Amino acid sequence: MLHNSRMAKEYPMTFDEFERKFATENDCRDYLFGLRFPTGFVCPKCGGSKYWRIVESLYECTDCGHQTSVMAGTIFQDSKKPLRTWFIAVWWITTQKYGASATGLKQVLGLKSDKTAWTWLHKIRKAMVFPNRTKLNSKVEVDETYVGGDETDGKSGRGTENKTLVVIALEIGGNNALGRVRMKVIADASAESLRPFIINNVEKGTEVVTDGWSGYAFVNKEGYKHTVFVQKKAKYQEEMLPHCHLIISLLKRWLLGTHQGAVTEKYFQAYLDEYVFRFNRRKSAERGLLFYRFLECAMMTPPTTYEDLVNPTKISSKP
Repeated sequence: MLHNSRMAKEYPMTFDEFERKFATENDCRDYLFGLRFPTGFVCPKCGGSKYWRIVESLYECTDCGHQTSVMAGTIFQDSKKPLRTWFIAVWWITTQKYGASATGLKQVLGLKSDKTAWTWLHKIRKAMVFPNRTKLNSKVEVDETYVGGDETDGKSGRGTENKTLVVIALEIGGNNALGRVRMKVIADASAESLRPFIINNVEKGTEVVTDGWSGYAFVNKEGYKHTVFVQKKAKYQEEMLPHCHLIISLLKRWLLGTHQGAVTEKYFQAYLDEYVFRFNRRKSAERGLLFYRFLECAMMTPPTTYEDLVNPTKISSKP
C-alpha cells in the first residue's frame, strides 16, 4: 500500500479549509501517517518499508509482522474520542492568540466532563515542547524570577516566599531583537539548579549574559562566554537584563489576563511550555502553521494519563 507522505506538509489556513481537509477520521489518520513517516513507512521494530493496512488504524509490517498505528506512542494513544475531535481541539487551542482554558475547550467540543476538558488541555500543553528543538545561540540573557503568590506583599528577590521560581533564557539578535525563549521551574537559584538548564538550552560558545549572582559562576567553565551585567550601572531593577525583564513582564501579564493568575506551582511548567510555544511562534502570520507544528510535536510526545497529570514529577533542578 502506498501513502502520500507529502500531504502532511500541507496545512489549512482557515477553519473552513480545516473542515474540508479533515472531514473524516480517515483524513486525520492519513495526515498523521505523513507526519509520523515523512519519507514513507518504517517499521518501528525491524525498519522494514512495506506494510499492509489491517484495519483503518492498524498497519502490519510485511517483513516481520509487527503491527502499529499512527497514534501508538503519542498523546492520542488509547483515546476513546474520535481523532477528528482531537484535531478540532488542537486547531482551536493553537490558533487562539492569547491562550485557551479548559472551560472554553469544553464548550467548543461539547464535552460533558470538566475532567476530560482539563485532561485534554494539559495533554496538549505537554506536547508543546519539540523534543529535538535547537539550542539558543549567539547571545543569550539568563535570569530568574519569582512568579505568583501575593504580588503586593512587598517582597522581591531570590528569597521571596510563596512564589514559584522560574529561570528564563532569551536569545538576543541583531539590533537587540528578541529571539526565542526557554523557561523552566527550578527548585532554587543555586548553580546545581541553573547549570543543567543552561547546558540543555544554550549552545556552547554562546555569549551568556547574567547578573552577578554567584549561582552563575560556573558559566565560563562550561564553555560559554560569560558576560556579567554590573548592577551598579542600573538605576532600577528593570534596567538589569532588560530583555529578560520584558519577557517576565509579558509572562505575568499573560498569566493574569488569560488565566486570571490562577496557576498553581504543581502545573506551572505546563503553562510555561504553552507560553514559550506561543511566544516563539509569535511572528507566524499563518495560524495553520501552529497547528501543523503542534502535530509534529505530538507525534513525538509519549502518551500521558490523567494520573500522570495530577501527580507530576516533583520540581527539581533537572532540565
